Amino acid sequence: MIEKSEKRKTSHEDAEEIRQVLSAVSTEVPALIKSIIGSVFSEEAGKSMGRAAAAFYKELKESGMPDDVAVKMTEDYMGVFTSLGDILKKAGKKGGPNFTFAGIGKQVNKETAEERREEEEQE
Repeated sequence: MIEKSEKRKTSHEDAEEIRQVLSAVSTEVPALIKSIIGSVFSEEAGKSMGRAAAAFYKELKESGMPDDVAVKMTEDYMGVFTSLGDILKKAGKKGGPNFTFAGIGKQVNKETAEERREEEEQE
């Protein structure tokens, strides 16, 4: 049977490990999102999206698709890229991931403190 002090130590070590992981993630994820946003909205990305849309439209036309349908499908195709970009921008604003991870970290701290209080009360 594990003694209470060993259990408390393990619980504290687990909480510390979670805190370290969340700290690392909270710095890495925003940088990753910034990098993705930069690549999605770069000049080269714009050129690539334009070429992709043109190739998509051309393929639709060559397969016999009517003009109005090909245009609509191409607009929808490009809308996917635009929506993805909007989602990434929103995630990067106002500390999106930071706020979430900070909230998780606070919750972990709160629960760990509560566990310690309960264990001390039981002793």
